[in-house]
Amino acid sequence: MNRLLITAAALALTATSALAYGKATVDANEAAQASRIEQGRYNGELTRREYRNLKAEQDHILELERRAKADGHLSKREYHQIHDAQINASRHIKQESTDNQTSWYRRWLYRTR
Repeated sequence: MNRLLITAAALALTATSALAYGKATVDANEAAQASRIEQGRYNGELTRREYRNLKAEQDHILELERRAKADGHLSKREYHQIHDAQINASRHIKQESTDNQTSWYRRWLYRTR
């Protein structure tokens, strides 16, 4: 009986640490993507429309995260849903930053500083 309790406690601790890692990963990705978007807008790689669309995508991911964390527990399914959305967002940031559409005024400002 005692062994069962120890095993259950160990499993609960492992699940909790895995979810904490998942939360940390989600938050780190969120911060990195926000930084990439702001840098792309600042140096002219993103047009105003691209910037707005990418920010809207980030807002959607934040809403997914808010709903997932509302009950105080981030399930494996919720984590994967958020993580997949972040992977897609990262791909979109890369595509928009390298598509040779530039914000000329911002690029000029960035180069003259």
